[in-house]
Amino acid sequence: MSDARKLRLGLPKGSLQEATFNLFRKAGWDFKVPSGRSYEPISDDTELEAVLLRPQEIPLYVQDGVLDAGITGYDWIQDCGAQVHEVLELQYSKNTRNPIRVVIAVHHDSPIQSVADLQGKRIATEYVRLTERFLQGQGVSAHVEFSWGACEVKVPKLVDAIVVNTETGSSLRAHNLRILEVILHSTTRLIANSAAWNDSFKRDKIESIALMLQGALNAGRLVGLKMNVHESHLDAVLAELPALRKPTLAPLSDKGWYAIETILDEGQVREIIPRLRKAGAEGLVEYPLNKVIP
Repeated sequence: MSDARKLRLGLPKGSLQEATFNLFRKAGWDFKVPSGRSYEPISDDTELEAVLLRPQEIPLYVQDGVLDAGITGYDWIQDCGAQVHEVLELQYSKNTRNPIRVVIAVHHDSPIQSVADLQGKRIATEYVRLTERFLQGQGVSAHVEFSWGACEVKVPKLVDAIVVNTETGSSLRAHNLRILEVILHSTTRLIANSAAWNDSFKRDKIESIALMLQGALNAGRLVGLKMNVHESHLDAVLAELPALRKPTLAPLSDKGWYAIETILDEGQVREIIPRLRKAGAEGLVEYPLNKVIP
């Protein structure tokens, strides 16, 4: 197959790798990483050519046309200032569905109490450009140095502050650090360069991937619920279902009985099922969903 009929896709290596592979698997694409070729996962889709890279590198490789598209964080797009087309915001991260935060952190006992107190201080981070732009906007001049990770252990003996991303804040707390300021909230993004976006085959492929990824993410928050209800209890049961979720209602072969099927937020089910049972629903079945596409 010619390169014109292949989409070269960058996938994040590291902490986001497993979550990304799981999401693609739910969306319909399976990636395998052969031993000895850890940077070239094999896909069951012959139109995809994937490469594993640090998410920090993906925006510029996409911008420069080395990759057609990629999965990376909004934080890294902003840090390097890449000019890319943001196709889709993907609400997932390593452990949760919450956005990560890029924060300035200092030791719990540090006298630094505000961004202004960073004047003339030493700051370690992987987000050098993002940090410098933020400080410049605050009118603060500080020495910002690049760090190859493990920033938390450098405070306070080596540096005065760090700029890192955090999902839950647990690593900061474990190192007795406190958040001084949130610079940015970031989510995962599917991005493409202008050449790929203007190529009919590649754009169609990227949009198909976006549709299925979003469908898989939608399904992750929802479950299906079905039940049988006698007509004498129908109004009472329907009154217990969320007004915005229109259920499917179908008559059963037994006269006067109906099957009801609906989709609910997973967190609602534990509250609703007991109420439905009391209202007269029978044979309640909750089931997982793979994809939900409006």
